[in-house]
Amino acid sequence: MDLLNFIFRLGVVFAIFGFLFGLFEFGLTLLRGIRPKTIAEEYAIKGIKYLFLVDVTFLFCLDLSGEQISMYNLIMAIFVLLTYFIGKFQNRQQQLVMFQMMGNQMGNKQSTFNLKAEIAVIGLAVGLFVLFIFFPEYASNPASLWFHESIMDIEDTPVFGFIFKVIGFFFLVSMIFKMINAFGLLLTGRPFMQMRSGFKQGGHQKEKKDDEFDDYEELN
Repeated sequence: MDLLNFIFRLGVVFAIFGFLFGLFEFGLTLLRGIRPKTIAEEYAIKGIKYLFLVDVTFLFCLDLSGEQISMYNLIMAIFVLLTYFIGKFQNRQQQLVMFQMMGNQMGNKQSTFNLKAEIAVIGLAVGLFVLFIFFPEYASNPASLWFHESIMDIEDTPVFGFIFKVIGFFFLVSMIFKMINAFGLLLTGRPFMQMRSGFKQGGHQKEKKDDEFDDYEELN
């Protein structure tokens, strides 16, 4: 029961953080205008988002632990963060497949998905969380403290707090299914992430020989 409550609270924290950071992204969109985001801009923003999410999650774990750091909370937080990041990663892969399938209708529009950048951002975020375990004082900075206090204030409001708690409940349900799916994949030996689709270059499908594979393909 403690584990479910912990995941539920993290779901509420993730939802409110996503709302607050979404306001920041909306402001950047207004400044950028109609110009589409470049890959560098996409992953710079995502990197900042993931790093602050990890920072706020660590501060949340300290709140639950009191004066001493609970390794149980930290380990479970890392597990939830990894599951969350991998879920986002898989969603991006699925969006890329749809992007390729609709390539003819979308013209020359380019996807901002980059496999190495996705993995690098996730690895950097998880590495930062591990760093905070050994140097917790680095987790406290003006920006992360502002996010932390704002999240707690919104969570305590009657209407918005209830809405985000509903989102937290669905997050909990989603995490349970993802955990079940992860254990199923481990038991069957199937890869967590895979993609088997060619990429369009210059409006034409990139041809591959039968014994060649692209950078995004994993074998069973």
